[in-house]
Amino acid sequence: MDIAYLVTPLLTWITVGPIKFLINSVKARQWAFNLVGNGGFPSNHSAVVSSMATLIALREGIGHPAFGVAVTLCFIVIIDANSLRQHVGRQAAAINRLADGRPDFRKLRERMGHTVVEITGGLATGIAIGHLVYALFGRG
Repeated sequence: MDIAYLVTPLLTWITVGPIKFLINSVKARQWAFNLVGNGGFPSNHSAVVSSMATLIALREGIGHPAFGVAVTLCFIVIIDANSLRQHVGRQAAAINRLADGRPDFRKLRERMGHTVVEITGGLATGIAIGHLVYALFGRG
C-alpha cells in the first residue's frame, strides 16, 4: 500500500481537530473542551472522506472505480452528518428536558450533527489536504 493513502486521512483528522477546537473556543469565549467530538466547524468526517476522494481523483483519475466508491462514501457520510445525527441531537434534547432535575440522570450530548456550512467547511478542508498530500507524495 502506498503510504499517501494512510497519511491522508490521518493528516486530515489531526489537522481538522485542532481547527475545530480553536473555532469552538473562540465562539464560546473559553476553552471548548466540552465541545470536542461530534458537530462543529469544520466537519471532521466530511474532511476525511473528501480528502481521500480528492487524492484518489488526482492519482487515479475520476474514471477509476475507486473514485466512484470514495464519492459514494462521501455522500453517505454527508447525509448521515446532516440529517440522521441532527435528529439524534434533537432526541437527546427532548430526553434531557424530560429528565431535567433528576439527580441520577447524566445529561445527553445534544450537539451531534452538522450544518451545511460545517459540512462545506469540512469538504473544502479535505479537498485542500488531498491536494497537499498529492503535492508532497506525487503520483506514487
